[in-house]
Amino acid sequence: MNIVFVEPHFPRNQREFPRALASVGANVIGIGETPWDYLDDQLKSWLVHYEQVGSVTDRQAMTAAVRKVQGMVWVDRLESTIEAHQMVAAQVREDLGIPGTSVRTTWLCRDKPSMKDALRKVGVPTAASTGADNADQVWEFARSVGYPLILKPRDAAGAADTIRVDNDEELKSALNAMGNYHSIAVEEFIEGHEGFYDTVSVDGNIHLDFASHYYPGVLEAMRTRWISPQFVTTNRIDGGGLYDEIREMGERVNRALGIGTSATHMEWFYGPKGLKFSEIGCRPPGVGCWDLYNAANDMDVYAAWAEAIVHGGISRRPSRSHAAGIIALRPDQDGQIKGYSGLQDIENRYGRWIIDAHIPPQGHGTQSVTAGFMANAWIRMKHPDYDQLREMLDDVGRTVHVYAG
Repeated sequence: MNIVFVEPHFPRNQREFPRALASVGANVIGIGETPWDYLDDQLKSWLVHYEQVGSVTDRQAMTAAVRKVQGMVWVDRLESTIEAHQMVAAQVREDLGIPGTSVRTTWLCRDKPSMKDALRKVGVPTAASTGADNADQVWEFARSVGYPLILKPRDAAGAADTIRVDNDEELKSALNAMGNYHSIAVEEFIEGHEGFYDTVSVDGNIHLDFASHYYPGVLEAMRTRWISPQFVTTNRIDGGGLYDEIREMGERVNRALGIGTSATHMEWFYGPKGLKFSEIGCRPPGVGCWDLYNAANDMDVYAAWAEAIVHGGISRRPSRSHAAGIIALRPDQDGQIKGYSGLQDIENRYGRWIIDAHIPPQGHGTQSVTAGFMANAWIRMKHPDYDQLREMLDDVGRTVHVYAG
């Protein structure tokens, strides 16, 4: 099978996808923005051909590159795994008659108001929401639903450019801050615990799944420097209760949005109003989630995804032997890293349970806390007991300090 894969070089874990595709027998043709000579020998060894384009989000350039490849071989699939690349990849598929996720499904997975409208029609519980093209529509929604509200670009991923407002003054300020967007999504703020549900589906049926939890919720985590936020994937997903509800919701979301053979990343809330769907991406999760799943489940999730794409089934099964999580360690201020404290203590206490870590050296520039879980220092850990892992990660957050200036 000949698979065109979009942008195999960057970010860092993108190389795992062509590796996995090649490992299950696919001929992988890469299309990316990086010159061929800049790719390392290992990555080159997984590709049978490579085309460079100026931008993988340029529909015309991508169409021309894929058409050139079609002149050489039959293209069975065109795959992309980064949110910003999804729509152009879907458009090129439809333009050139290549199977895969449709433009309609891609649109519904990116446009938050349309996504929620489609899901409410089939009974999936979601927050009240609307798409607003002007400030008057936002004010009308606020009067109808009340505060607090969430404002975000219609096609934002995660917490990117997301603003919570609790009163008229904050709404006025938020609208001014979001003035560059022609259309925004406005949602009821849902109180409750936040998590995510990641799957690999074949022909719309979920063959592989994982459930994870945020501590605290993403919006708070990405706005508050002193917090060392975590997300943790559970090994208790087969225990029923809430996880059965999440799985049932995932199946309904797949059917409503037309998910076929694809990875997905679905966010959810659970609180006083029960389980509520938040949003979905028709792609793998970011922030190295699949690496955590690999460590927790004694498997290669990338290869399982590749099997689904190439062979229409998945032979690998998760062991659920461990829970695994990441904790982000924020510098006390922006600038350059000056040093750390507490790292040796954590190594002494939990060394056997540490998967890996990223500890930028002295003099390394910091990034804003809004840049995400892997923006600065981080540690990933696993343990057979979910509650014990949570305690260990909390201890890391209390013990390790990152100094900058």
